[in-house]
Amino acid sequence: MPRIAAPTNAAQREQTQRKILDAFGELLFTHGLPGLTMTDVARTAGVGRTAVYNYFADLEQLLVAYALDETGKFVTDLKAQLDGLENPVDRLSVYVRAQLEDLTRRHLPPGPAMRSVLSSESFAKLGIHVGELNSLLMGILRDGMDQRFLPGADVEGLVQLIHGSLTASASRRNTDIPDEEHIAAAVRFIQAGVGASFDAEGRPVARN
Repeated sequence: MPRIAAPTNAAQREQTQRKILDAFGELLFTHGLPGLTMTDVARTAGVGRTAVYNYFADLEQLLVAYALDETGKFVTDLKAQLDGLENPVDRLSVYVRAQLEDLTRRHLPPGPAMRSVLSSESFAKLGIHVGELNSLLMGILRDGMDQRFLPGADVEGLVQLIHGSLTASASRRNTDIPDEEHIAAAVRFIQAGVGASFDAEGRPVARN
C-alpha cells in the first residue's frame, strides 16, 4: 500500500501544492523565468508532471499563484510589524525597510516584466495586494501629515514616488555595500524626501 504522507486528502493536496510553489520559487531564484517549464517544476518538487497540471493549468497560472502567495505573506508580516508602532515616521521607516528587504530577496520578476509575460486578466489579479500596500502607505503618510510630523502634500503622488524610489534602490544595490547600510541610506533618503524632521537623538519631531 502507498504510504499516506498527510492525515487527510485535503492536507495531502495542500502539502503537494506547497511543494510545487516552493519548487517554483527555488527555480525562479536559481534559473529565472525564461525557459522554465512545468516539467522542471515537477522534477524539483518531486512530483509527477501530471500532478502539477492538476493544480495549475499552465505556467502563467502557477506564476500568479506563487506571486499572490509570496505577496500575501509579505503583507501579513508587514501589518504585524506596523501594528506595534504609533509614530507615523517610525512606521514609514518600517514600511520602507520591509519593502527593500523584500525587493532585494524577491524571486519574482519586477512589475513591468510581469506585465509582459502575463495576460491582462492575470496581471490584474496581482493588483489586489499592490492596492493593499498602497493603502497602507497612504495611511502612514496621511497620519504623518495630520499629526504634523510631515508637511502637507499630494499623498497619492508621494506613494508613487516612494514606490518608484524603492524599486530603483533595490535594482541599483551595490553588492560591495552591506545590505544594512544600503537599506539605512534608502530609509533616510525617503524620510527626508517626504519632509520628516528629527531631533539630535534621531527621534521624529512634529512641525511647529
